Amino acid sequence: MKLPMKRICIYPKDIQLITGKSYRQSARLAQKIKKELNKPEKEFLTIDDFCLYTGINYEQFEHLIMD
Repeated sequence: MKLPMKRICIYPKDIQLITGKSYRQSARLAQKIKKELNKPEKEFLTIDDFCLYTGINYEQFEHLIMD
């Protein structure tokens, strides 16, 4: 039996699904989180980074972003 792969990166489209904000607002939020965490522009935003910044528990939205 093949186990489903779990992602560790989060994208603006995922943030849009979680927060209900527009895509552009979600992209801005992702940029803001990366800037405040001192991540380089080319580095991915992880789900842990997003959870740490927003205070949202991973379990609350896991079913929304896992394919």
